[in-house]
Amino acid sequence: MSEYVHGYSGRESERLSDQARTLEGLLHHDTSYPAGARVLEAGCGVGAQTAILAKKSPEARIISVDISQGSIDQARRLVKDEGVFNVQFQRADIFQLPFQEDCFDHIFLCFVLEHLSDPLRAMQELKKILRPGGTLTVIEGDHGSCYFHPETREALTCWRSLNAVQAELGGNSHIGRELYPLLCRAGFREVRVSPRMVYSDRSRPEMRTGFVENTIIPMVEGVKAQALQMGLVDSDDWIKGIKDLHSTAGQDGTFCYTFFKAIGVK
Repeated sequence: MSEYVHGYSGRESERLSDQARTLEGLLHHDTSYPAGARVLEAGCGVGAQTAILAKKSPEARIISVDISQGSIDQARRLVKDEGVFNVQFQRADIFQLPFQEDCFDHIFLCFVLEHLSDPLRAMQELKKILRPGGTLTVIEGDHGSCYFHPETREALTCWRSLNAVQAELGGNSHIGRELYPLLCRAGFREVRVSPRMVYSDRSRPEMRTGFVENTIIPMVEGVKAQALQMGLVDSDDWIKGIKDLHSTAGQDGTFCYTFFKAIGVK
């Protein structure tokens, strides 16, 4: 597994929660599992997606795992505060899962593959513990799908710095566009991928605030130290670039980004 590019700060936890709330309808309107289904959430992080997943499938039995014990502790507190009681948490490595083969009806993961050095192997490991006929659902973004107005050299440099830092750490910020071939190579059948576009302008204040200002810009700001250290940008350009990104959420600004949701059957 590669290093988590965004870090484990309190601000990052807030960003993940803001992102989950803002995108719930877009990403999860068609995510639900039947009563009694045994569901694995692989890579639950701080539980931002877990609470949504569990509420939409209140009678499913969900096991959520993550490699970070600190994240699991936060996730456990979050779902308890949300009044969710159909989730069990367990620390586990996605490449060494402590489960028997064919023991889950469904597997769900969201914003995980972009951080892995070997996403194909992860898909193959998950497939082993999924029962025949069960489904795997994966949601990922694609930073290459991003475009915005006003577009300045400095804003583009900051955005591209995020992609470069993630690549340096072994991740793939363009993984969204690769989901279909990835699941097919892993041996899943009936693979279906649907793009989920986020668009923001002043007529959509919830996206300007929840997505651009509270999700996207903090995500870029989180790699400042690495970007400067790697020489991807100088301090003056960074300051102006972040300011220009904020202007995309301003009076005349626009911002567009695409997520991809893939479902495959074992």
